[in-house]
Amino acid sequence: MIILPDPLEFEWDKGNIDKNLKKHKIVNQEAEQVFINEPKFILEDALHSKIEKRYMIWGITNKKKRLSVFFTIRKNRVRVISARDMHRKERRRYEKEIKTNT
Repeated sequence: MIILPDPLEFEWDKGNIDKNLKKHKIVNQEAEQVFINEPKFILEDALHSKIEKRYMIWGITNKKKRLSVFFTIRKNRVRVISARDMHRKERRRYEKEIKTNT
């Protein structure tokens, strides 16, 4: 599933600039790294796509931290809604996807 805009740009404003740092101790740069680094997997977030299409990406930061990042695309920019460490089940599924796709 290819939904990421090219070039890859992010939208950070007062509504989402420090939310993930306060809530999950994830800085914005870490969330952005997940979109660049491989391996990454993008899934549709149908449950939260009532008003606008939302997605989840599983990936790693430059320091190999595994994150789940929820986002939408607005005006050809990625707007991060939430970024957090992967839960145990997500990590297992992420590792399984890596083995399946390599």
